[in-house]
Amino acid sequence: MASDIDREHMLRAVALAETGRYTAHPNPLVGAVVIDVDGAVVGEGFHLAPGEGHAEALALAAAGDRARGGTLYVTLEPCAHHGRTPPCADAVVASGVARGVVAVGDPDTRVAGEGLTRIRSAGIEVEVGVGSVETAQQNRDYLHHRRTGLPWVVLKLAVSVDGLASADDGTSRWITGESARADVHRLRAEADAVMVGSGTFLADDPQLTCRLEDYRGPQPLRVVMDRRGRVDERDGWLALRGTLKEALEDLGRRGVVRLLVEGGPTLAAAFTADGVVDQYVSYIGPVALSGAPTIGAAPRLDLVDVARFGDDVRLTWEARR
Repeated sequence: MASDIDREHMLRAVALAETGRYTAHPNPLVGAVVIDVDGAVVGEGFHLAPGEGHAEALALAAAGDRARGGTLYVTLEPCAHHGRTPPCADAVVASGVARGVVAVGDPDTRVAGEGLTRIRSAGIEVEVGVGSVETAQQNRDYLHHRRTGLPWVVLKLAVSVDGLASADDGTSRWITGESARADVHRLRAEADAVMVGSGTFLADDPQLTCRLEDYRGPQPLRVVMDRRGRVDERDGWLALRGTLKEALEDLGRRGVVRLLVEGGPTLAAAFTADGVVDQYVSYIGPVALSGAPTIGAAPRLDLVDVARFGDDVRLTWEARR
C-alpha cells in the first residue's frame, strides 16, 4: 500500500519533471526516483528533450545494481514501444526492482496500460495513483492532447484598465510593461505553436518567438488563422484557412500539444464562442485607452491596490503625476 514515504518520493519525481518545462515538449514532463532495499535514494532522472533519455531509464541507469529489490517512482506510465528510445518498461523489468509506483497511466494509444501490464507480468508489484493530482496538473496539456487529439489552448489577452486592446488608431504596443512581456515569452517557451489572426499578422508583422535571454529550447511553430485567404505563407509560418475546429484538429495531427493564441479581439472572440479555450491568461496594462488617438498618447497609471473577492478581482489605479 502507498505510504507517506511513497508520496514524498513521488513529489520529488514531480519536482524533477519540472526541469524539462521549456524543453521536453511536445513530450510530457516526467521525473523518476529509485530507492534501494534500505530506502536510500540511489537514482534520479527527468526527461529533458525529445530524443533524449526518458526519466525512468536515466534513474535506473544511475542506480545500477543498487536498484535490485528496490522501488521505482515515476510520474507517468513507462512506455512499451520503440520510439526514439527503447521501451522503458523493458528497462524497468531488467533493473530487478521489486516494486514500481506510478502516478498516472499514459493514454497514448501506443502505451495505454501496456507498460503497466508488461511490468506486472514480470512479477513486479505496481501501485498506481500516488501523486496523480500533481502529475495530471503538470501534464494537463499532454493528457488532453492524447485523449482528444486536440491541442491544449491557452488564450492570452492584454488589455488596458478600461478594457481595450488598442488605441483609436489600432496601436497596441505596448499596453503592458517589460516584466509582463517577459512573462509572455515564458508562455511561448512552453508552447508548441503560437497563433494570431490575419488582422494581427498584417497590421503588426509579429515575430512570435521566445526571446528570453537564457532560452535554449525550440521555437514554437508560428501559425496565422486566415479564413479569408489574405495571407501568403512565409518561411517559418503556417497559414490555416478552414474553420476553427478543423484548424485545431490539423494542429493536433501535427503534434501540437500546447497552442498559445495571441491574436486580437476578433480571434479571441471566435475561440471563446466555439468553447475551445482551455486556459485564459490575461494581462492588464497601466494605461487608459478610451479616446486615446494612439497608444503613446494614452495616460499612464499606477496600481495602488489589489483585492480578491472569490473569483473576482478589484484593481485600484491612480493617475500617474
